[in-house]
This record gives sequence, C-alpha cells and structure tokens, in this order.
Amino acid sequence: MTELRLLAAIAAGIIVLLLLILRVKMHAFPALLIAAIVVGFAAGLDAGLIITTVQKGMGDTLGFVATVVGLGTMFGAILEHSGGARGIAGFLMQKFGVKRAPVAMVLSGFTVAIPVFFDVAFILLIPLVYALQKRTGKSLLLFAIPLLSGLAVTHAFIPPTPGPIAVADIIGADLGWVIGIGFLVGIPTAVVSGLLFGKYIGKKIFVEAPSLSDEEVTADQEIPDIRTVFAIIAVPIFLILLNTFTESGLIPVSSPYITQGIALLGHPFTALIIANILAWYLLGLRQGFTRKQLLDISSRSMAPAGSIILITGAGGAFKQVLIDTGAGGMIAQSLAGVGFPVLVFAFLISAAVRIIQGSSTVAMITAAGLVAPLIEGTGFSGFELACIVIAIASGGSIMSHVNDSGFWMVNQFLGLTEKQTFRSWTVMTTILALTGFGVVSVLYYVF
Repeated sequence: MTELRLLAAIAAGIIVLLLLILRVKMHAFPALLIAAIVVGFAAGLDAGLIITTVQKGMGDTLGFVATVVGLGTMFGAILEHSGGARGIAGFLMQKFGVKRAPVAMVLSGFTVAIPVFFDVAFILLIPLVYALQKRTGKSLLLFAIPLLSGLAVTHAFIPPTPGPIAVADIIGADLGWVIGIGFLVGIPTAVVSGLLFGKYIGKKIFVEAPSLSDEEVTADQEIPDIRTVFAIIAVPIFLILLNTFTESGLIPVSSPYITQGIALLGHPFTALIIANILAWYLLGLRQGFTRKQLLDISSRSMAPAGSIILITGAGGAFKQVLIDTGAGGMIAQSLAGVGFPVLVFAFLISAAVRIIQGSSTVAMITAAGLVAPLIEGTGFSGFELACIVIAIASGGSIMSHVNDSGFWMVNQFLGLTEKQTFRSWTVMTTILALTGFGVVSVLYYVF
C-alpha cells in the first residue's frame, strides 16, 4: 500500500507540473514548487514538514547554483559587449576559409556558448551565416545547422552554462568531471548533428538569407585580441579541471599547501571570480569601457539569469520532497529489481518532459530531481555521475518543436517555413540528443 501511495504521489506531482505549464501557462518556478507540495501531501507528509523540506531543497541548491550562474552570466555579458564573441567567429573563419566555413561555424558555436547564453550567441553570430550564404550562393542551412549544433551542444553539456550546472548540483556531480565528459561527448555529437547532418540537409533544402541581412553587422568597437579572449575563457575551465584531477589523484601533488591552493583556485566560485576580474579589466577597461558601463552591462545580464536560478531552486525543492517522502528510494528499488539502468532512465525521463512541455531547462531539472534520490548513497564515482548529467542533458535537448521558444527563434531568423524548421532544426536536435546519449553510454559502460 505504501509503495502504491508513493507511486501515486509522484504521478500526481508530475501531472500537476505538466498541467500548470501546458494548460495554465504558469511559469516553471511556481509550477515546480506546487508540484513538490502536491507530492508531499499525497505521500502523507504534514504541512510543516513539507514547507521545511521545500525550504531546505531551495536553499541547498541555490547556495551553489545561484553563485555560479550569476558569475557565469556576468562573464558572458562582458564577452558579448566587448566584441569578443564575434572576434572568435571571425578568427575561426579566417583560419578555415569559406570552403570549410561549416567547420568554423560549429567551432564558433561550441566556443562562444561556453560563456554566452544560447539565444544571445545565436543572434550575435547569425550575421556571419547570412554573409556566408550570400557569398557562396549555397543553402543557408549548410552554415546555420553547424552553428546551431555547436551552440546547442555546449549549452547542454558544458558548464558554466546553467543546465549542466543545475543538474550537476542536484545529483551531486563534480563540475570538473562534467566539463571533461561534456567535451568528450560534445565533440563527436557536434560533428554528427552539425557537420554531417548540416551537409545533408543543406543539399535537400535551399534557403536564402533573409532580406534583413543585406547589411553586414559588425561590432562598433574594436575587436579585442583573440588570444586574450581565448585565454580568459580557458582560465576557469583549466582551474576547475586542475582541481578535479588533483582531488581524484590523476595529478599527484605532494605538498598539502599546494593541494589547498589548487582547491581554492579551482573551486567554481573562485575560478569564475578570477575570470570576471580578467574580463572586467582586459575586455572592459582596456577596451575603453567606463566602470559605469561595465556595471550597467553586469546588472542587465542578471535579468535572464534570475529566472534560471529560481527554476533550478524549485527543482531542488522537488528533489528534496522525493527524498524525504521515500518516493525516490522506492523508484530506485523498483528499477534495481527489474535491472533497468539509471542512465537510460535519466535520459528517457528528461526526453519525455522535454517533448511534452518544450523547455530544455525544465526537462533537465525535473529529470535531475527524479534521478537524484535513485543515486543517493549508492557510491557512484565522479565519472559515473558526470555521465548521468550528460545523459539527462541529452534527453533535455531532444526533438525541439512548436512548444519550444528555440524552434520559433530559428524559424524566424533563418526565414524558414514550419515544415522546413521541422526537417532541419527539429531533426538536428533529435540527432544531437541520440548521438550524445549513445556516446556517453559507451563511455559509461566501457570505461
């Protein structure tokens, strides 16, 4: 009877969540909180304990996620306004040339999306895609799909983007491992979904650049030195990876003082603070920005971050209710009893929520909330937890269609019909998800 009640409680919470988002059009933040409360009541918790559990879940999650997402967002905003993002794309185009422009586009998307949000990066770089189409006379999709794939892969797989940060925190994965596995999985995924599929669909569907691209868009200010831009982006990633490899023993360190120093510098908080200071000075003050301008850029960047932070906190509350009611443990025992792999469960749950309600972030956070109780106290290694994060991210990227804002952004900026958007963007996101899950499954079960 207890197991049936817990199962009914989980089902009730998920149904309420989807109804509120799909039918009522409620923001995901209150919808996740309401779903958590519904699960608590349905499972038999008293009102006081439910509120305490929600508060604990929110607090434990936001203590880390809010700081990292906030710092990462400010970093990306300075890179964007300094012209650094366009500089990366321009540098890669110069190196690869027009003939290998799709490779330059996928690398541009892959790199720029590390510090900059997906939609902002797409808007920044789309003029390059327009210019390439006009110059070559080939289909716009030949260049746009690689760019979109690079952006989408990094946005889903590689911190400090919000999705993998949130999932990693909820399930307790180390960010260094997530970055490493994200790169290993992301590169072949971008090749398959971006370069190979882009070449295929570019031959099947001819699309001209929209008329709004007649004027090439360039940054008003001088583009900063590209070596400086790459170095600043690399600093936090290097420090976080160095700390992870030192803690795991892959890099032996004899002195405890050096170990403590690496632990301090390699913590995501410190690594991103250092990156922000470098960006503030090298891409800001030295580029001619005033302190007031930099403060305004940083302040405005917090608007999109606020929504992601609150949604993530509500996902943490949802997870905590599942743990405290025992519902998560019950699911774990059931899955273990039938031999159902956690990695597959993580992917399928994330994919199902993504297809039903559209938001990749909500899908990933909801799936992480359901998966976290399954792996609590099971002794998964840092490598295995990182693979689970990428499996969730893969599922959350699948089959973008009409209920996803990204679908309509691509539709409008590329001047596609709905049918063309399905055949290009929707298929690309599905290939991305399946390839990502396939590669991470090989890593998980072989290594």
